[in-house]
Amino acid sequence: MSLKNPYGDFEITEPQALRALAHPVRLAILDRLQRHGPSTATGLSPHVGATPSVVSWHLRHLATFGLVTDAEGGTSKRERWWQATARGFRFSLPDDAEGQAAARQLRGEMFARYAETPQHWLLREEPRLDDTWRALAGVADTSFIATPDEMRQLEEAIENLLAPYVRRKDDETPPAGAQVVRMLRYLLPEAADDESAS
Repeated sequence: MSLKNPYGDFEITEPQALRALAHPVRLAILDRLQRHGPSTATGLSPHVGATPSVVSWHLRHLATFGLVTDAEGGTSKRERWWQATARGFRFSLPDDAEGQAAARQLRGEMFARYAETPQHWLLREEPRLDDTWRALAGVADTSFIATPDEMRQLEEAIENLLAPYVRRKDDETPPAGAQVVRMLRYLLPEAADDESAS
């Protein structure tokens, strides 16, 4: 496992691990553990749409790739407690065909999983916010022109800017009035327009 990034995210490099996570129940399990902390298979079951025995199997599978581990001090003779090994995960597109197919599969699963997140926020979270927080929430759809090197620089700059806020959960007590903010960020380069060639 590598945590050499500003957020302390788990970096997935093996195609097998990418494929393992590209499963709706496993992705839901990891998301739940990262956002809500340690739990048992029974505790996770109603949140991930699978029976405790199926959840337990998926947890063991995730553990083989280091994505989850036994929670510190949480395992007893009756219950096994699990925790995510990092607050988030990331992956880049591998060079080989197998890795690229696995990464594409995981991307597709992530797009499907988080597609309804904005609508969920609008219906359930936004009405409960005070006016200050409601005014700070935002949506943007911006297109820009950049080279691959500029894209890498932009991503690095964004991550360095956000890192102190992401890591605040572990490093210090948040200031008064602070609360969790979720940012969904999609970078979607568009293919060149071929219409002019025809």
